[in-house]
Amino acid sequence: MAELKYWLWLTTRKGLGAAGALMVLDHLTTPERAFYGVKEDFEPLNLPPAAKESLLDKSLDVPNRILGDCDRLSMRIMTYQDAGYPQRLREIAVPPVVLYLKGKPFRFDEEAAIGIVGMRKPSVRSCQRAERFAMELASKGALVVSGIAEGIDSCAVTGALKAGKPVVSLLAGGADRIFPRESRGLYEDVAAMGALVSEYPPGTPHKGDHFPQRNRILSGLCLGVLAVECEPRGGTMLTVNHALEQGREVYAIPMGLDELGARGTNRLIHDYKARLVERAEDILEDFAGQFPLKLGGAAPLPPEVARARLSEVRDKPRKESAAPAEPEAAPLRERVSSGQQKARFTDDELAILAATARRALSADEVVEQTQIPMKRALSALTMLQVQGAVEERPGRRFYALVELEP
Repeated sequence: MAELKYWLWLTTRKGLGAAGALMVLDHLTTPERAFYGVKEDFEPLNLPPAAKESLLDKSLDVPNRILGDCDRLSMRIMTYQDAGYPQRLREIAVPPVVLYLKGKPFRFDEEAAIGIVGMRKPSVRSCQRAERFAMELASKGALVVSGIAEGIDSCAVTGALKAGKPVVSLLAGGADRIFPRESRGLYEDVAAMGALVSEYPPGTPHKGDHFPQRNRILSGLCLGVLAVECEPRGGTMLTVNHALEQGREVYAIPMGLDELGARGTNRLIHDYKARLVERAEDILEDFAGQFPLKLGGAAPLPPEVARARLSEVRDKPRKESAAPAEPEAAPLRERVSSGQQKARFTDDELAILAATARRALSADEVVEQTQIPMKRALSALTMLQVQGAVEERPGRRFYALVELEP
């Protein structure tokens, strides 16, 4: 396996792009060989002159900066030749050569991943539909995948989080660049509960031409894509086209003719032969045989319970106690094997679970013992409570309800 710095060097060559980088890899087999290549090595390749010229720039300043940023931001880097790289992405027309991930690690090929896409400015009713479908899909064991921008994306992400389940957001810029700014809280919740995934390194701004490229990855990671509300032309249709080209299932929620996005959504059903769905089970039944242990478990939460679930954790009244009493005997706790820990919890969550395993700690004590910044620690504690892995005791002290096996 070539060193990461060579992968980052290759994928940051100007004018090359993912297709060009794959062409170079096909020709020279490794990014390290490409790095040490000379002009004659690149002449046979059908690349733009500017891309060939950039391949002769051997500076590693940018790759080293990216490596430093990823370390500082607790981001992982996955390359096309890594064993854990999703096979689903290998099979699409132009797979991303490098992925940047912040949050939980996922084995995407083992997930019943369903993408949810739609308009940036949908109707209130469509937002409610997106949230409800995401909540029900997640509650039944599917992994919800979406963007994170305003509109259907943010509604879908919120629904999965309210179900207390992980969610994946595909980004059109660096995972450290919040877009839009109003979504900062959602970014933090997704990173704590699921994963932010991008083809672009930290510091990359979100650009208009990045979104179509992002959409091919979103559909590629999924078994199927659900369109909630869309226009006849636009990003949702591009994602649907990618999904169809990749052999993915496409679903659409029917809309009344007087609704804003009815024309595009109903066109998917009529012209694109998208499957009409009215409930999450209509989607899940297509994959229940493929994922019998994952799908069909928990019943969906009642809407009023789901809406309140996160807010109950964050906003419930706190009872102060000068000297909180510890239980005489620790309650029977779920044991989580070492093989399951990384799949269920983020690094921050694992550190907090280890710290609170023996006695209940205040938030300040958690920060002191784990050296996790307070904002991240509070976010992780919230998500652990939502998952039922940590309970809050009198005096705002936190105690682990699961036991991590060594």
